[in-house]
Amino acid sequence: MKKLTKEQKRQAAVIAAKTDADIDLTDAREVVDWSGAEIGKFYRPPKKPVTMRLDIDIIKWLKSHGRGYQTRVNALLRHAMNSRWAARHEDEALRQKAQAAHDGHHAKRASGSIKRIHADKLRARMKKDDSRGSARMRLR
Repeated sequence: MKKLTKEQKRQAAVIAAKTDADIDLTDAREVVDWSGAEIGKFYRPPKKPVTMRLDIDIIKWLKSHGRGYQTRVNALLRHAMNSRWAARHEDEALRQKAQAAHDGHHAKRASGSIKRIHADKLRARMKKDDSRGSARMRLR
């Protein structure tokens, strides 16, 4: 990085001395709509040097496409990783949906059975209550 000139240092000091209220932003456009923003567009994961043993034909193929074969290896591995992750999570989502549908179906069947049981008990109770009530009514 180049060193700052005396003039640049002076300008930086003048700007640093200003408060936020003193800075004139009238000529700067205000960004209101962030719908087109891309999250992580400029993010680069840190790199770590590794040693790998690859087949000669793979190295020849990678290098035959020109400079940057290590970048291509990284891109291929990232694509494989993301595809596998997406497939695993897609399968997981499908499995969860199927399980929820299965559980919901059985819950409906079970709740229907439970409702029938409760309805039958209620009817039986009402018959008992009704017969007692009618007997009471008759006694009066």
